[in-house]
Amino acid sequence: MVSSMTTAAAAKGPAPAHHLSAGEARRMALRAQGLLGAPDRRAGVRGVLRQLGAVQLDTISVLARSHELVPYARLGAVGRGPVESAYWTPRAAEAAPGPPHSFEYWSHAACILPIEEWPLFAFRRRAFQARGHRWHVMKDAERSCAAVRDRLKADGPLTATQLGGAKNGGEWYDWSETKIAVEWLLDTGEVVCTERRGWKRVYDLAERAVPEPLFHDDLTDTECIRRLVAQAGAAMGVATRADLADYHRLKGDQVDAVIEGTGLVPVEVAGWSKPAWADPAVLAAPPRGRHRTTLLSPFDSLVWDRPRTERIFGFTHRLEAYVPKPKRVHGYFAMPLLTGGRLAGRVDPAREGGTLVARQVSLDGPEAVAPMARALREAAEWVGCDTVRIERCDSPALAAALVTALA
Repeated sequence: MVSSMTTAAAAKGPAPAHHLSAGEARRMALRAQGLLGAPDRRAGVRGVLRQLGAVQLDTISVLARSHELVPYARLGAVGRGPVESAYWTPRAAEAAPGPPHSFEYWSHAACILPIEEWPLFAFRRRAFQARGHRWHVMKDAERSCAAVRDRLKADGPLTATQLGGAKNGGEWYDWSETKIAVEWLLDTGEVVCTERRGWKRVYDLAERAVPEPLFHDDLTDTECIRRLVAQAGAAMGVATRADLADYHRLKGDQVDAVIEGTGLVPVEVAGWSKPAWADPAVLAAPPRGRHRTTLLSPFDSLVWDRPRTERIFGFTHRLEAYVPKPKRVHGYFAMPLLTGGRLAGRVDPAREGGTLVARQVSLDGPEAVAPMARALREAAEWVGCDTVRIERCDSPALAAALVTALA
């Protein structure tokens, strides 16, 4: 019995030496995500990307696309042009092209990733390769892949349309063989996307686009995963095993296998039912500074993990874009309101000419009225609107107060 108890205790790892309150853990998470303290404006959008390690892409565009909303939430009004140029390699027509700052790949979802992380996803490229050709539907996989390689080698970066057509003429998912081939080459690392143009991926040969010191897949799967778990821990400040796995869509047993080598420190957080680990740099310097008041994309890495969001903020949030309209509770693209280090409401925004329309507003109480008014005014100015109109609010009394605050 003693032996089995000892084994069970060892499996859980060392007892945590640090005990954190729920408030301390929340502030650590906000600081790690760049939402507490003065923003590093000199590092700008690229600094945000490096700090987060992944910025999720999504097709929905309301105020702006999600990858634009993420730096806006941390830096304030950043123009679309500077955001895009910070992420992507400049086009030859616009500026002298240089090495890419980032690439797009499968992380938490389809994400923009710092180019320095290219070697860390070798384990996922190898997994795709082992799995075999996409959907096994290509009639002549080798011929199609060879044709893509030859075109990119001869003509440089191209979209799927330029390569010969992305679709067969049916639904959006009815991909052409060329599109399937180039996506397979993207999955396995022969091709890389270092730019989106008109929301289309621009593909290039990885051997040409990825800087030579980074263009290698010689890290073992274990080393790739260890570094990604360490990066996720730094980006979240404090996290459970499930949090660490979700950040880059790893498996729990993969986290277990490397956690001791990451440098993350075991901690105990009041109110958390699971063991947690913290970034030692955050533990060494308790987070201080002013909290940001802003609207967050539903795909922001602060809130993209719904169970973690509920645990840290006591805030239940769901994306309802794909829910039938009559069944929506908070709206198509409800954006959480972050203020004072808490999530205090949400708004489903839209644009009508020069007016930002708050189609539906939910507020946790009267104390959230002024922050929501401020966040709406800032967002309106950022997207070029000069008026804010409130359509619906959960509370008539708070709606009146919000209209007054906006005026």
